[in-house]
Amino acid sequence: MPGGRTFGSARPASRFPVNVPPLTAADGTPLRRKLRQAERMRRVRAFGLVVPLLAFILASFVAPIALMLFRSIDNPVVADNLPRTLGALGDWSGAGLPDEGAYALLAGELKAARKARTIGRLATRLNYEVSGLRSVITKSARRLGRVKSGPYRDALIGIDRKWGEVATWNAIKVAGARITAGYYLNALDLRLGVDGAVEAQPEERRIYVALFLRTLWISLLITGVCLLLGYPIAFLMASAPTRIANLLLILVLLPFWTSLLVRTTAWIVVLQTNGVLNDTLVALGLMDDAGRVQMIYNMIGTVVAMIHILLPFMVLPIYSVMKTIPPSYMRAARSLGATPATAFVRVYLPQTVPGIGAGAILVFILAIGYYITPALVGGRTGQLISNFIAYHMQSSLNWGLAAALGGLLLAGVMALYLLYNRVVGIDNMKLG
Repeated sequence: MPGGRTFGSARPASRFPVNVPPLTAADGTPLRRKLRQAERMRRVRAFGLVVPLLAFILASFVAPIALMLFRSIDNPVVADNLPRTLGALGDWSGAGLPDEGAYALLAGELKAARKARTIGRLATRLNYEVSGLRSVITKSARRLGRVKSGPYRDALIGIDRKWGEVATWNAIKVAGARITAGYYLNALDLRLGVDGAVEAQPEERRIYVALFLRTLWISLLITGVCLLLGYPIAFLMASAPTRIANLLLILVLLPFWTSLLVRTTAWIVVLQTNGVLNDTLVALGLMDDAGRVQMIYNMIGTVVAMIHILLPFMVLPIYSVMKTIPPSYMRAARSLGATPATAFVRVYLPQTVPGIGAGAILVFILAIGYYITPALVGGRTGQLISNFIAYHMQSSLNWGLAAALGGLLLAGVMALYLLYNRVVGIDNMKLG
C-alpha cells in the first residue's frame, strides 16, 4: 500500500539501542551485584542478632532433650565391667546354666570390678533387671577375694543360690548390650527374653502403661473442666464494663502472685478429712462426723488442685480473643431474627475457637507433665507418670528408665500436637 507497510515487510528499527549497558555504582561495580551484597550483609547482621537466643535455646532446650534421648538407649555399665563374661554367653542358649568357663570369667571380672570400685554401679544396673541382684553382686565380689581356685560354679552358688538360677544369667546377657531398647520396653511393661524375643513383664511389674493412660485421661479431664469453667468467666470479663472487667482480670491473675507450693499446700488444709470443707459440711448438717469424705491424697485432690492452678491458662487466651470480637456482630445477628442462643452458637462461638484451641493446648501440655501438685496432694492413687520419672531420677537412680519414660511422654505430646494440627490447625490458634 502507498504510504504504509506492505504485508510481510520488515518492522521499523527501534529508536533505542538493543544492548543497554548495565547500571553501575560509583566504583564501577554492577548495581545488581551491589544489591545482592547488601542483602547478604543484612541477613548476616540479622543472624548475628539472633545468635545469642539460638545459643540459649540449643544449650537449655535442644541439648538436654538430645542427652535425654541418648541416655534412654545408652547402656555401657555391664559391657564395660563384664566384657569377657558376655563373650562367653554369646552362644549360650538359655536352656540351662552356663559352663564352668563362664563362671570362672565372671568371678575374675567381679574381683576386678571390686578392685576398680565400679562394682556398685554394676550391681545397681543388674538390679534393674532382677530385683535383689545388687546384694548378690556385692556379696559375691567381696567373698570371691578368698577364693583362689575353682571350680567357680560351686563357689558362686555356695555364696548365693541365685547363681544357680537361669534368670540371673539371662539378666546379665540382656543387660550387656551397649545400645539397648530395654529401657523403652520396660517403660511399656515389656522386656527382652534370653532368645531376644519381646515378652510381657510379670504382672506385678506392669505399671507404666496404666500410668500413661491415667495421665492422659486426667490431663484431658482437667482440660475439659477448665474449658467449662473458663469460657463463662472469659465471656463475663469480655462483656462486662471496663471497671468490672479489670477487677475480674485481677482475680484471675491473683493466683500467679502467690507461690505454686503455697497454692498446692493450701488445698491440703481445705480438703483433708479434718479440713475446712469437711468441717463446713458437718457444721451445716449435710453429713455426720463419721461420714467425712477423703478428698486429699487421692485422685480427687490431684484433679481439684490442678484445675485451680491451670484455670488461668484457659481463661486468658479465650478472653484475649473475645476482646477482639466486635459486639455489633451479635446485634446484627439479633436484628436478622436470630435468637440469643442461635446468635451465640453460629456467630460468636466460632470466632472464639482460636482462643479455645490455644487455652486447651496450653492446659493439656502443662497438665500432662505436672509434677509438684500430684506429688503433694495425690498420694498413692493420685500419682502421674511425671512423678515416677522424678522417682527414677532422684531415688532409684535408674536414669535410663527415666529418660525412656520422658522420651515416650515427649513422643505422645508430639503425636497429639500433630493430631491437633491436622484436625484444628495450629494456624487457627490465637492468643489475642
